[in-house]
Amino acid sequence: MTSPTSSTTITLDPASTEPVFAQIVSAVRDAVGDGRLDAGSRLPTTRALASELSVAVNTVAKAYRELEIEGIVEGRGRQGTFVVDQSGTAGEREALRFVTAMRSLGVTQEQALALVRRAWS
Repeated sequence: MTSPTSSTTITLDPASTEPVFAQIVSAVRDAVGDGRLDAGSRLPTTRALASELSVAVNTVAKAYRELEIEGIVEGRGRQGTFVVDQSGTAGEREALRFVTAMRSLGVTQEQALALVRRAWS
């Protein structure tokens, strides 16, 4: 298992008008995009990153949720939050985004498939 990524990839600008959670999202997105965070890299826990950045845990949790919705990271329960392999096809990436969103809404696999079937018709 890859060790958690240091927050050195995340620098907050207290003078920015961009909300802190959005700055975290942008920093992680950029780090994944330019290769500083590889697929499979484990992000720090929300508590650890919040402590390192001196922000509220809910702020980091909100950023991680947004990154999950975008398909950049995936939460694996107690194992942690990991960077998703972005090398798949566009369809695969969109399917992962859909699955992540459905899971965050508490939708079961069967319910999600029924939604897709209805939308496809």
